Amino acid sequence: MVTGLIGRKVGMTQLFTAEGVVQPATVLKAGPCVVAQIKTVEGEGYQAVQLGLVEGRATKENKPSQGHFKKAGVPATRVRREVTVAAGAEGVKPGDQVNVSIFADGDRVDVIGTSRGKGFQGVVKRHHFAGGRATHGSMFHRAPGSIGASSFPSRVVRGMRMAGHMGDARVTVRNLRVLRVDAENNLLLVCGAVPGGPNAVVVIRKAVAAKPVRVAQVEPVKKKGKK
Repeated sequence: MVTGLIGRKVGMTQLFTAEGVVQPATVLKAGPCVVAQIKTVEGEGYQAVQLGLVEGRATKENKPSQGHFKKAGVPATRVRREVTVAAGAEGVKPGDQVNVSIFADGDRVDVIGTSRGKGFQGVVKRHHFAGGRATHGSMFHRAPGSIGASSFPSRVVRGMRMAGHMGDARVTVRNLRVLRVDAENNLLLVCGAVPGGPNAVVVIRKAVAAKPVRVAQVEPVKKKGKK
Protein backbone atom coordinates (compact mmCIF):
# COMPACT_ATOMS: atom_id res chain seq x y z
CA MET A 1 0.00 0.00 0.00
CA VAL A 2 1.29 3.45 -0.93
CA THR A 3 1.64 5.61 2.20
CA GLY A 4 1.65 9.06 0.61
CA LEU A 5 0.19 11.33 -2.04
CA ILE A 6 1.13 14.49 -3.94
CA GLY A 7 -1.16 17.48 -3.72
CA ARG A 8 -1.45 21.24 -3.83
CA LYS A 9 -2.39 23.68 -1.11
CA VAL A 10 -5.70 25.40 -1.89
CA GLY A 11 -6.02 27.66 1.16
CA MET A 12 -7.31 27.80 4.72
CA THR A 13 -10.78 27.74 6.23
CA GLN A 14 -12.42 26.68 9.49
CA LEU A 15 -14.76 23.90 10.54
CA PHE A 16 -17.13 23.57 13.46
CA THR A 17 -17.43 20.34 15.40
CA ALA A 18 -20.70 18.93 16.70
CA GLU A 19 -19.92 20.57 20.07
CA GLY A 20 -19.51 23.98 18.41
CA VAL A 21 -15.72 24.14 18.67
CA VAL A 22 -14.05 25.95 15.77
CA GLN A 23 -11.03 24.25 14.20
CA PRO A 24 -8.57 25.87 11.74
CA ALA A 25 -8.28 23.73 8.62
CA THR A 26 -6.09 23.70 5.52
CA VAL A 27 -7.69 22.54 2.27
CA LEU A 28 -5.43 20.32 0.16
CA LYS A 29 -6.21 19.08 -3.34
CA ALA A 30 -4.63 15.63 -2.98
CA GLY A 31 -4.10 13.68 -6.19
CA PRO A 32 -5.06 11.84 -8.19
CA CYS A 33 -1.59 10.39 -8.79
CA VAL A 34 -0.24 7.63 -11.00
CA VAL A 35 2.59 5.22 -10.23
CA ALA A 36 5.40 6.02 -12.70
CA GLN A 37 8.13 3.76 -11.32
CA ILE A 38 8.70 1.06 -8.71
CA LYS A 39 11.86 1.19 -6.60
CA THR A 40 12.93 -2.21 -5.26
CA VAL A 41 15.55 -3.37 -2.78
CA GLU A 42 17.16 -5.54 -5.46
CA GLY A 43 17.41 -2.72 -8.00
CA GLU A 44 17.82 0.56 -6.10
CA GLY A 45 18.54 -0.65 -2.56
CA TYR A 46 15.27 0.59 -1.04
CA GLN A 47 11.54 0.15 -1.49
CA ALA A 48 9.44 3.06 -2.74
CA VAL A 49 7.29 4.26 -5.62
CA GLN A 50 7.56 7.32 -7.84
CA LEU A 51 4.25 9.15 -8.14
CA GLY A 52 3.22 11.70 -10.74
CA LEU A 53 0.54 14.31 -10.04
CA VAL A 54 -2.21 14.24 -12.68
CA GLU A 55 -3.22 17.86 -13.33
CA GLY A 56 -5.09 17.62 -16.63
CA ARG A 57 -2.67 19.70 -18.68
CA ALA A 58 -0.01 18.63 -21.14
CA THR A 59 3.65 18.87 -20.23
CA LYS A 60 6.69 18.96 -22.50
CA GLU A 61 9.32 16.34 -21.72
CA ASN A 62 12.70 15.53 -23.26
CA LYS A 63 13.33 12.16 -24.86
CA PRO A 64 14.71 10.41 -21.74
CA SER A 65 11.64 11.47 -19.73
CA GLN A 66 9.31 10.43 -22.55
CA GLY A 67 10.87 6.96 -22.50
CA HIS A 68 10.53 6.85 -18.72
CA PHE A 69 6.77 7.41 -18.85
CA LYS A 70 6.30 5.27 -21.96
CA LYS A 71 7.84 2.33 -20.12
CA ALA A 72 5.31 2.74 -17.32
CA GLY A 73 2.45 3.27 -19.77
CA VAL A 74 1.28 6.52 -18.15
CA PRO A 75 1.03 10.09 -19.48
CA ALA A 76 3.87 12.46 -18.66
CA THR A 77 3.48 14.47 -15.45
CA ARG A 78 5.34 17.60 -14.45
CA VAL A 79 5.30 17.08 -10.66
CA ARG A 80 6.89 13.84 -9.45
CA ARG A 81 7.80 12.68 -5.96
CA GLU A 82 8.87 9.47 -4.25
CA VAL A 83 6.90 8.01 -1.33
CA THR A 84 7.46 4.90 0.71
CA VAL A 85 5.43 1.70 0.58
CA ALA A 86 4.05 -0.09 3.61
CA ALA A 87 6.12 -3.05 4.72
CA GLY A 88 4.97 -6.27 3.10
CA ALA A 89 2.70 -4.47 0.64
CA GLU A 90 2.25 -6.15 -2.72
CA GLY A 91 0.33 -5.53 -5.90
CA VAL A 92 1.55 -2.00 -6.67
CA LYS A 93 2.61 -1.73 -10.30
CA PRO A 94 3.35 1.07 -12.79
CA GLY A 95 0.17 2.68 -14.09
CA ASP A 96 -1.85 2.22 -10.89
CA GLN A 97 -3.80 5.24 -9.70
CA VAL A 98 -3.58 6.51 -6.13
CA ASN A 99 -6.17 8.94 -4.79
CA VAL A 100 -7.23 10.56 -1.54
CA SER A 101 -9.16 7.46 -0.44
CA ILE A 102 -5.96 6.08 1.18
CA PHE A 103 -6.74 8.46 4.08
CA ALA A 104 -9.71 8.46 6.45
CA ASP A 105 -11.22 10.90 8.92
CA GLY A 106 -9.17 11.06 12.09
CA ASP A 107 -5.91 9.81 10.55
CA ARG A 108 -2.63 11.47 11.46
CA VAL A 109 -0.53 12.73 8.54
CA ASP A 110 2.75 14.53 7.89
CA VAL A 111 2.74 17.31 5.30
CA ILE A 112 6.00 18.15 3.51
CA GLY A 113 6.32 21.37 1.53
CA THR A 114 8.48 24.40 0.77
CA SER A 115 8.03 27.41 3.03
CA ARG A 116 7.41 30.90 1.66
CA GLY A 117 10.56 32.77 0.66
CA LYS A 118 11.33 35.92 2.70
CA GLY A 119 14.48 37.05 0.89
CA PHE A 120 17.51 38.47 2.74
CA GLN A 121 16.57 39.33 6.33
CA GLY A 122 18.38 40.58 9.40
CA VAL A 123 18.83 38.79 12.70
CA VAL A 124 15.80 40.41 14.35
CA LYS A 125 13.33 38.95 11.87
CA ARG A 126 15.28 35.81 10.96
CA HIS A 127 16.32 34.67 14.45
CA HIS A 128 14.07 36.82 16.69
CA PHE A 129 16.93 38.77 18.28
CA ALA A 130 15.71 41.41 20.72
CA GLY A 131 17.94 44.16 19.32
CA GLY A 132 19.40 47.05 21.26
CA ARG A 133 17.93 50.11 22.89
CA ALA A 134 15.64 52.16 20.69
CA THR A 135 16.66 55.45 22.34
CA HIS A 136 18.29 58.32 20.48
CA GLY A 137 22.04 57.97 20.15
CA SER A 138 22.33 54.27 21.02
CA MET A 139 23.46 53.37 17.46
CA PHE A 140 22.63 49.73 18.22
CA HIS A 141 19.01 49.20 17.23
CA ARG A 142 18.90 46.00 15.14
CA ALA A 143 22.57 44.99 14.96
CA PRO A 144 23.63 41.39 15.64
CA GLY A 145 26.47 42.18 18.05
CA SER A 146 29.67 40.18 18.37
CA ILE A 147 30.02 37.07 16.19
CA GLY A 148 33.18 35.66 17.80
CA ALA A 149 36.41 36.30 19.71
CA SER A 150 39.67 37.49 18.11
CA SER A 151 42.13 35.56 20.28
CA PHE A 152 40.42 32.16 20.34
CA PRO A 153 39.18 30.52 18.22
CA SER A 154 39.99 33.42 15.85
CA ARG A 155 37.21 32.47 13.48
CA VAL A 156 33.43 32.45 13.21
CA VAL A 157 32.13 29.11 14.50
CA ARG A 158 29.83 27.06 12.32
CA GLY A 159 26.12 27.69 12.90
CA MET A 160 26.49 31.30 14.12
CA ARG A 161 23.13 33.01 13.78
CA MET A 162 23.54 35.87 11.35
CA ALA A 163 21.62 37.75 8.70
CA GLY A 164 20.94 35.85 5.48
CA HIS A 165 18.40 34.16 3.25
CA MET A 166 15.17 33.32 5.06
CA GLY A 167 12.49 30.84 4.05
CA ASP A 168 12.18 28.86 0.81
CA ALA A 169 13.24 25.68 2.60
CA ARG A 170 11.85 22.17 2.93
CA VAL A 171 9.57 21.99 5.98
CA THR A 172 7.79 18.98 7.47
CA VAL A 173 4.76 19.51 9.72
CA ARG A 174 4.06 16.35 11.68
CA ASN A 175 0.96 14.75 13.20
CA LEU A 176 -1.78 16.82 11.61
CA ARG A 177 -5.23 15.35 12.08
CA VAL A 178 -7.43 14.69 9.05
CA LEU A 179 -10.74 16.46 9.60
CA ARG A 180 -12.54 15.49 6.41
CA VAL A 181 -11.93 13.47 3.25
CA ASP A 182 -13.80 14.45 0.08
CA ALA A 183 -13.01 11.61 -2.32
CA GLU A 184 -15.38 12.93 -4.99
CA ASN A 185 -13.50 16.22 -5.37
CA ASN A 186 -10.05 14.91 -4.31
CA LEU A 187 -9.97 17.24 -1.31
CA LEU A 188 -8.36 16.67 2.07
CA LEU A 189 -8.94 18.94 5.07
CA VAL A 190 -6.31 18.79 7.82
CA CYS A 191 -6.31 20.57 11.17
CA GLY A 192 -3.72 23.34 11.31
CA ALA A 193 -1.39 25.10 8.88
CA VAL A 194 0.98 23.63 6.30
CA PRO A 195 4.05 25.26 4.68
CA GLY A 196 3.85 27.19 1.41
CA GLY A 197 1.42 29.56 -0.23
CA PRO A 198 -1.69 28.84 -2.30
CA ASN A 199 -1.09 26.34 -5.12
CA ALA A 200 2.16 25.15 -3.51
CA VAL A 201 3.10 21.50 -4.08
CA VAL A 202 3.01 19.36 -0.93
CA VAL A 203 3.43 15.69 -0.11
CA ILE A 204 0.91 14.18 2.30
CA ARG A 205 2.01 10.95 3.95
CA LYS A 206 0.80 8.82 6.82
CA ALA A 207 2.41 10.02 10.06
CA VAL A 208 5.76 8.37 10.71
CA ALA A 209 5.47 8.79 14.50
CA ALA A 210 1.76 9.28 15.11
CA LYS A 211 0.85 10.58 18.54
CA PRO A 212 -1.97 8.85 20.44
CA VAL A 213 -5.32 10.61 20.39
CA ARG A 214 -6.01 12.34 23.69
CA VAL A 215 -9.50 11.89 25.11
CA ALA A 216 -10.74 14.44 27.63
CA GLN A 217 -11.67 12.82 30.91
CA VAL A 218 -14.34 14.29 33.13
CA GLU A 219 -13.22 14.44 36.76
CA PRO A 220 -15.79 13.53 39.42
CA VAL A 221 -17.34 16.50 41.21
CA LYS A 222 -15.90 16.87 44.69
CA LYS A 223 -18.47 17.30 47.45
CA LYS A 224 -17.99 20.17 49.82
CA GLY A 225 -17.85 19.53 53.52
CA LYS A 226 -15.86 17.38 55.88
CA LYS A 227 -13.60 14.71 54.46
